[in-house]
Amino acid sequence: MDNPFQKQLGWKQKKESIYLWVFRLCTYTIIAAALFIFSDIFIKGVPTFFKSEAPYVNTEFFTESPQILSVWHDQNGQEYSMSQKNYEQWVVAHPEKEIVDLHNLTASGGGILGPLVGTALLVFICMVIALFIGVSAAIYLSEYCGKGKLMSTIRLSILNLAGVPSIVFALFGLGVFCWLAPVITDVPKDSAAFFCRWFWTNSYLSFQGWGTSLLAGSCTLAIMVLPVIITACEESLRAVPKGFREASFALGATQWQTIRKSVLPFAVPGILTASVLGITRVAGETAPIMLTATMTEKSNLPWEQVEGPWSFLTQSVQALPFHIYTLAKFPESEHVKPMQYGSIAAFLILVMSFALLSVILRNRLRNKLKW
Repeated sequence: MDNPFQKQLGWKQKKESIYLWVFRLCTYTIIAAALFIFSDIFIKGVPTFFKSEAPYVNTEFFTESPQILSVWHDQNGQEYSMSQKNYEQWVVAHPEKEIVDLHNLTASGGGILGPLVGTALLVFICMVIALFIGVSAAIYLSEYCGKGKLMSTIRLSILNLAGVPSIVFALFGLGVFCWLAPVITDVPKDSAAFFCRWFWTNSYLSFQGWGTSLLAGSCTLAIMVLPVIITACEESLRAVPKGFREASFALGATQWQTIRKSVLPFAVPGILTASVLGITRVAGETAPIMLTATMTEKSNLPWEQVEGPWSFLTQSVQALPFHIYTLAKFPESEHVKPMQYGSIAAFLILVMSFALLSVILRNRLRNKLKW
């Protein structure tokens, strides 16, 4: 006998249940796809971090910069594979061996120290510049500006910039920072767009650009991520209750004192969330840094062989996204595969570390601030 008190599902309830399962299936599909991609990368890449003999950690992978990988056979058909530096030592140590079918694979040997350091520096300098300018712009738009047509146009322009392809920002950075940015120098270049005497000194202010450098790449990435940071920071500032501002004004505080003491501290968790969004975008960009900051092979780290305390900013660097792009041009083989997947796994760990640090700082600040 049927239970008379059992709830009968009508068509509306059934339709709601169908919608629920559709949304659930879409969510689980995305999660499963992400887990499959990440697990596949880590399964193939993490073994590159280790080796079979003591100390069981592939220290060369993390302490050497990329090198040419030499692959060849001897007269007996035995195959050899080693970095260019080790190959030159092997040739000297085995003059009796005949080298047959030699292949040199660019950036497939050595390690990833140079790209790892370059990526970390690019992301750090970019976020310092972008957060300073982005938070300042968000404060102005949120606390000082009204709601007129001009401000609405500015906000709409910022939102539109967030959808501009990265190659456009790359060309902008190439033209502005690499070719036209001002430099104080004793001898202007012939290619300078304009130069003039720097006050009463013997130096010149020359608009000749910074060239392909760490500073040019960082500024290009900062310009690219500014729309995301400005929008997220402005929303965080607007989320702070107006009562905080009114109470501060009632106590006689100025507007800047109100912003600094009563608004910004409570908006910091949202600002850190914006930094997470910025890091996850700029860390993986290839086109901007390819045109403004990086080179394929560079034996020295940015701070080695510098002429002044800040001259490393004007040097080109290596970066993991461009390093991975260089490796992707080779057909997948047993010789290139360890460097390919090892570099991708290290890159994901680096990005996750930056994001995790921001999340931890955000949560700790959020726990200290109680509304």
